[in-house]
Amino acid sequence: MLKNLNNQILITAFLLIAVIALFQFSNLDIFVQNFFYNFETKNWIIDKDEPILKFFFYDGIKNLLILFAVAIFFSLIFLRKRKFVQEYKKGLIIVLLAAIFVPSIIGSLKAISNTPCPCNIIHFNGTYPEIKALDSYPKDFVQTSKAKCWPAGHASGGFALMALFFLFKTAKNQKRALIGALIIAWSMGTYKMLLGDHFLSHTIITMLLAWLIILLIVKFTQFKQKVTLEKPTKI
Repeated sequence: MLKNLNNQILITAFLLIAVIALFQFSNLDIFVQNFFYNFETKNWIIDKDEPILKFFFYDGIKNLLILFAVAIFFSLIFLRKRKFVQEYKKGLIIVLLAAIFVPSIIGSLKAISNTPCPCNIIHFNGTYPEIKALDSYPKDFVQTSKAKCWPAGHASGGFALMALFFLFKTAKNQKRALIGALIIAWSMGTYKMLLGDHFLSHTIITMLLAWLIILLIVKFTQFKQKVTLEKPTKI
């Protein structure tokens, strides 16, 4: 993976563009989302106010991810002399940076986007027209507030865990880490889809964007390490 990092970055960027184009020029999002909505009762499969699912798949997991990042930060600061921290220092830094930058960058994209959620659009008993990521609103549509539903912000914290791939040294553990991260992230993303808060494309795009950000973080750490090694020592 590290040997082909530049290729991985290019491939991920290409896939990201391809996925955006696929969903932009198809009705795949609506087709999938129809399975999660009851058109007779006008309700989504899951109620937003259902406390147990909300705790496990929203508040609880979000707080755990924050605590996980904080634990890594304090380990790097106060336990830096421990054997485990020294051995896995580079990987821990990558995971911490991913935990910071993946949600931050995706959250920034949400803040400037104007794409409605499934629950907002007329097709699902909302008031907004169906507007995709690259669409413009009809001139006769009066928008009272900016829609900020693209890409998927909640799942970004889970997808940041894909950086755990670079923490481990054996292919077996790397595979386990990546699969575990994807299970956590997709459980978070699917939960939001079942609520009507996100389309499938929002979550897939967040996944690809998160992986691209992680690869760029790894590239940055490699570059920084190379510069440090090549820096001449003072005599």
